Amino acid sequence: MDWKVFLEQAPSGGMTYLGWLMSGLMWTLLVSISAWIIAFSLGSVLGVLRTAPVKWLSTPATIYVEIFRNIPLLVQMFLWYFVMPEVVPEALGDWLKQTYPNLITLPFAQFSLWEFTAAVLCLGLYTASRVAEQVRAGILSLPKGQTNAGLAMGLTLPQVYRFVLLPMAFRLIIPPMTSEFLTIFKNSSTALTIGVLELTAQSRQISEYTFKTFEALGAATLIYIAITLTVIFIMAVIEKKVAVPGYVSQGGH
Repeated sequence: MDWKVFLEQAPSGGMTYLGWLMSGLMWTLLVSISAWIIAFSLGSVLGVLRTAPVKWLSTPATIYVEIFRNIPLLVQMFLWYFVMPEVVPEALGDWLKQTYPNLITLPFAQFSLWEFTAAVLCLGLYTASRVAEQVRAGILSLPKGQTNAGLAMGLTLPQVYRFVLLPMAFRLIIPPMTSEFLTIFKNSSTALTIGVLELTAQSRQISEYTFKTFEALGAATLIYIAITLTVIFIMAVIEKKVAVPGYVSQGGH
């Protein structure tokens, strides 16, 4: 094994191979965090709507969840990147498909803005369907007496969700939400299929240039593990800080 390969000058970008790995990590984190903002925001709304007692609110949310979580992620990635520009108005579609002027140009990466945007939208909307199920499960795990008590105190149903149900539900679902973030972080590797130079893509590129496959993929694996363990540790601390005695321990069983 020759780990010194990462200190060698890469053939393009004016960087070392280690710089390539770091640039890949940066884009992996940027894609993951951007997609998670979409997934958490939309998924929370969908999860609430799925528990609403009104059919015209719960049914569309249910349809969304069933469609997005049952289509393979890679298929959705290709649909966003290749099909979406063809179904929008022609002028917009042509603009999306251009390499210029919407090119992300940095010393360590060059790809079109649409590649990045398609990856973020795909991962965000796909994961939103999974987050919605976690939020729904968290709300339904609470005793119905909490809802009844809130209504008896004069709160409206939206106020019961805001002040009673959601604060409790989000505390209970921290562990599964952590898993969903780690999933979106790992699923970001599918973005390489549409040209985003994230961590896996960069490690493969290093392997192709240097023929040091073990070192390239091994380094990427270690980075994935380090990020994953860091997130798990941080979320465990947060879970402990906001734990509700009794509820979390029961949820853990």
